[in-house]
Amino acid sequence: MTTKTNSLIRPTHYVEHKLLTSILDGTYPPGAALPNERTLAVQIGVTRPTLRETLQRLSTEGWITIRHGKQTVINDYWQNGGLRLLSTMAEYGEYLPDGFITHLLEVRCTMLPIIARLSVEKSSEAILNYLSRANDLDNKAKAFAAYDWKLQLLMAEHSRNPVYILILNDFTSIFKAMAFHYFSLPKARNISRTYYTDLSNAIEKGGKGVEQIVRKTMEKSIEIWNEIKTAKKKKHET
Repeated sequence: MTTKTNSLIRPTHYVEHKLLTSILDGTYPPGAALPNERTLAVQIGVTRPTLRETLQRLSTEGWITIRHGKQTVINDYWQNGGLRLLSTMAEYGEYLPDGFITHLLEVRCTMLPIIARLSVEKSSEAILNYLSRANDLDNKAKAFAAYDWKLQLLMAEHSRNPVYILILNDFTSIFKAMAFHYFSLPKARNISRTYYTDLSNAIEKGGKGVEQIVRKTMEKSIEIWNEIKTAKKKKHET
């Protein structure tokens, strides 16, 4: 192995990391051709069988197209990719384009209110029972991040639509990383405390307004996230 990183992780994972970061940072943009296997294996510092195994997996996910007898080409994954790419992208958040997290939050803003309504219609007691624990939450980002994400998964589970669970599972790692930064702000934690209380009250009154409460809070979360992003950008520029 040619690098310290390469010696600490499985060779196929190392190859995946090298290739995906090069794709996501634009070294190999959509439409670009990778070097041939022999050259690429030498550049990365792995055997050709190891490289070939990783290329096959990336091809299955939709990142690349392997053309026998020709160079492998990077796909236009933003236009033609699917959910399988999301879980992999989540592991490379630092290489994703500016605004990607906001787009994910916008998807959640559309999806979660419906999930919440369905879960309350079908299993209001389970959701209320979980919300009752919010008062005991430690006022720290880590505690809020874990609690809030589990609430979303619980809602998906009790919506009784397994597709929602599969979609959220693909978001898990990236939302967990994002949530820690989000809940580091006292403002975000305060908004969520109000959200949990308002949600509990709405459920106790028969569930009317649940969808609106969730949507309003998700919209606020997008605003706060964009504030965080703007502040980081200004700090980086100074």
